[in-house]
Amino acid sequence: MKGVTVIRHPLVQHNLTRLRDERTEPHEFRQVLSEVAALMIYEATRDFGTEIVSVRTPLAQTTGRRLRREVVLVPILRAGLGMLESILQLIPRARVGFIGLKRQEATLAAQFYHKSLPEDLRAYEVLLIDPMLATGGSLSAALHLLKEHRARIAQVRLVNLVAAPEGIRRVQKQFRGLRIFTAAVDARLDQRGFILPGLGDAGDRLFGI
Repeated sequence: MKGVTVIRHPLVQHNLTRLRDERTEPHEFRQVLSEVAALMIYEATRDFGTEIVSVRTPLAQTTGRRLRREVVLVPILRAGLGMLESILQLIPRARVGFIGLKRQEATLAAQFYHKSLPEDLRAYEVLLIDPMLATGGSLSAALHLLKEHRARIAQVRLVNLVAAPEGIRRVQKQFRGLRIFTAAVDARLDQRGFILPGLGDAGDRLFGI
């Protein structure tokens, strides 16, 4: 699918299988999800802009590169927390915003319960993090909020572990040019809006409740 990068690295796919397994307990699920997030972020940040800078080593003057823009990580609560820490270890200077959303079971509509973001996101690279892209309702609401904070969609990367075709189509229709990075595009959604085959409710499996 155009605009979607499926990360097929063997370690990503191996660990995705462990996450899908219903026998994987919460403590292992947390560890493996964190490991997968770190692997995926290399691909998601591959085309970050850099600029040449001068630096002196202990032996000589030379040049190197640094990121042109600051980075903001935005996990969707609560499941996105499972991917945050390992990404922060790779980008320790990143700022962190939070978006809390819950899905109404009857209508599947997304409802905010927490928002914490920089007021103006124009100068940042934004990584929007959520293990699941199912109906696209929650992530669509989150992307609208990012735009309200003046984020440019061209500078937003959506990082998901598993995505459904229905959710991909929804967010791509609403947000032209959005780049999506995922470990798998699964078959479809069931009648409750869960991804099939998926891996169940990522938040429940992370925290055991």
